[in-house]
Amino acid sequence: MDKNNTETPQEKKAVVYQVFTRLFGNKNTTNKPWGTIEENGVGKFNDFTDQALAEIKKLGVTHIWYTGVPHHALVNDYTKYGISNDDPEVVKGRAGSPYAVKDYYNVNPDLAVDPAKRLEEFEALIARTHKNRLKVIIDIVPNHIARKYEGKTNPKGVRDFGADDDTSVEYKRNNNFYYIPGQHFQVPTSDSYKPLNGEKNPLIDGKFDENPAKWTGNGSRLAKPDINDWYETVKINYGIKPDGSKDFPLLPDGFGDKSVKEHFDFWKDKDVPDSWKKFRDIALYWTAKGVDGFRFDMAEMVPYEFWSYMNSAIKMKNPDAFLIAEVYNPKEYRNYIHLGKMDYLYDKVELYDKLKEVIQGKSAPDPISDIQNGLADIEHHMLHFLDNHDEQRLASSEFAGTPEKGKPMMVISATISTSPTMVYFGQEVGEAGNENAGFGTHSRTSIFDYIGVPAHQRWMNGGKFDGGQLSQSENDLRDFYKRLLNFTISSPALMGKFQEIQKANSHITQGYDPGIYSYVRWSEHQKLIVVANFSWMSTSKFELKVPADVIKQWNLKDGKYNLTDALYGKKTTELVVINGEGKAQVSIEPSESLIFAIQ
Repeated sequence: MDKNNTETPQEKKAVVYQVFTRLFGNKNTTNKPWGTIEENGVGKFNDFTDQALAEIKKLGVTHIWYTGVPHHALVNDYTKYGISNDDPEVVKGRAGSPYAVKDYYNVNPDLAVDPAKRLEEFEALIARTHKNRLKVIIDIVPNHIARKYEGKTNPKGVRDFGADDDTSVEYKRNNNFYYIPGQHFQVPTSDSYKPLNGEKNPLIDGKFDENPAKWTGNGSRLAKPDINDWYETVKINYGIKPDGSKDFPLLPDGFGDKSVKEHFDFWKDKDVPDSWKKFRDIALYWTAKGVDGFRFDMAEMVPYEFWSYMNSAIKMKNPDAFLIAEVYNPKEYRNYIHLGKMDYLYDKVELYDKLKEVIQGKSAPDPISDIQNGLADIEHHMLHFLDNHDEQRLASSEFAGTPEKGKPMMVISATISTSPTMVYFGQEVGEAGNENAGFGTHSRTSIFDYIGVPAHQRWMNGGKFDGGQLSQSENDLRDFYKRLLNFTISSPALMGKFQEIQKANSHITQGYDPGIYSYVRWSEHQKLIVVANFSWMSTSKFELKVPADVIKQWNLKDGKYNLTDALYGKKTTELVVINGEGKAQVSIEPSESLIFAIQ
């Protein structure tokens, strides 16, 4: 077998399908702003049937990130299951933020048919996902937890966060939280926001019992956080003193080149802060249950030494664990990859932001080359996406405007590097996030409320998962994603080399319009020319130049070579090599992308 087509992570691109778990299976179309779970409905673990998972697999997916699985604070009453009620004044929305975790050793009761058996239902979903040849990813939110954390189902010997803290001081190395001694927590207030949209609730009384007050999740040290702070959460102390200095052992110089095992061995005899041990144990608990990887929320708010400690422990249990981190500071990328032993970081502030500028007419596509070349040493580690729970929907009027305009962005995002591609559920059928769910605004599918996802629901078709209610354009879009994603996970060239050919054509080639971007990808067994058209106004026709240095690396002699579009197989042209330089006649329609494979 060609080694380029093996299943090993190093030799094959991965595709992560992110699902917001409570929204995925919801068939209710009421969509009342601030609607209750009874009014607007909620999806369950059991909605991920074998049929649903098989269709996701056929889309070209290798990993599912089940977002919002750990038990987080919410307003629904589950007291008969031994779960305390949460105060709506420190819960965002009605369904609650998945990033305000209330119990790390159990799962969201909203997601279970029988909340008393919620953990067993999730364990069954893990098994069902694996049966359908997909890997499971869940969230770990290391920087903060819910203000009212209660570990009701802790394994033997596990102490709750804060249970052993000295609350008389702002900071102590083994405290799990930072405190504001002598001050009670005060609920944030705003003229423009009322919990539950002003609905009466016995717990809404302007007070929340927290004494002394704790630092808020985003680092606010105020006893009364601002309404825009992450007031529903409290910040975890990892041994960073209030002045920013580190109160734990540091990694030796040059340790970024060391193996996972060497990192693991380094920490064996080190005394580390209590919070480090708590989160390591949480990750290993879920690893033991068959979870294949984690998405780490706001990872750069936690020191990379901790990640060395935890990720090396995870990898010693599961060497193939798939670890994604949300990091937005390019200056820190290499620290979190090499020292923190992260597999993948969000490529948000460079490629994602640039593609958004291009499609909105704020930038030419040329700088994409500089971004890719600047990340050359870590390009495999930069996860590409165009849609997720935090961002505006790709198809929304605030982003690309239409799902079709997002297609060239998607081709570039999925084919420009060896890194994984992430798709957010509903993206593949053009979900635009137009609903007013209550907390937050439209253009993002709400992560705080009970709501339906209309385009996705049309694909779901009442639980048949066959696209039976999709329009023709939605069906065509899903077919495009299916073709593209399946191509990426089977293409040896996409695990090979990259070179832009934009400079050889932009502003030089006649007819090469400002919205065109091109590059080549290749391996020993496959050579690709990728041309994307960001313009939605007109068809572009030009003679694409393939520079001599590319032709030389491809070992092509003078002559003619057939080029066929790898996605649809309909468009063909010729690469003509004369005196070691290549030229190809290209006709590309608005919002079209062509992935030409040399025959």
